[in-house]
Amino acid sequence: MLSTLDWALIEVWKDAGIPLEAALRGIDDAFDKYEQRPSKTQKINSLAYCAQAVMGAAEDMKEAAVGVERGEQAAKPGFEVPEIAAFLRRNADQLAAAKLPERAGISCSAVAKETAELLRQIAAEIESGKNMPRLEDLERRLTVTEEKLYAVLMAATPDEEVVKVRAEADRELNPYRSKMPASQLDQLLKQFTHKRLLERHNLPRLSLFYM
Repeated sequence: MLSTLDWALIEVWKDAGIPLEAALRGIDDAFDKYEQRPSKTQKINSLAYCAQAVMGAAEDMKEAAVGVERGEQAAKPGFEVPEIAAFLRRNADQLAAAKLPERAGISCSAVAKETAELLRQIAAEIESGKNMPRLEDLERRLTVTEEKLYAVLMAATPDEEVVKVRAEADRELNPYRSKMPASQLDQLLKQFTHKRLLERHNLPRLSLFYM
């Protein structure tokens, strides 16, 4: 089963543009090296164990791809309009039903309802065929929308709850700090906190990555 830390790391790889092939190759390499170790006292219980191998595989693929024309690369599979519309509406329903924290001058519920209305509007527009945006543009819009929702949620969440989430992230990251650069650790901590707070309040991820 994938933990919150694992999902956060997957998001870091996704945001960094790590190809799926590189992730799979790196995971295989990490397990192969583990099997060759004379002592196996340390168990592989997180994708973080494979972080260095995945980044190494990504660098190898990047170097191998130098000089390859864009047109020669395989096209990415697309998404069907009904699937996207259904995904947006499911997220809208979940946002509308969520019970969120409130703080003076900050209304998470109001922002969540506005976001739900926006998602339903986008779903109706793309189904009508009148305004089907490029997937990259739609993904960018959804990402910005989620970041705004998350910012309001962070502002309304009691400080002690945020501290607990970050302490949990630190505990899970401690065994892997020597295997990751500081920049990746910072990203992973942010993604972990982001994902955990959304989970606690039963809020969906808006990115098409989660379809």
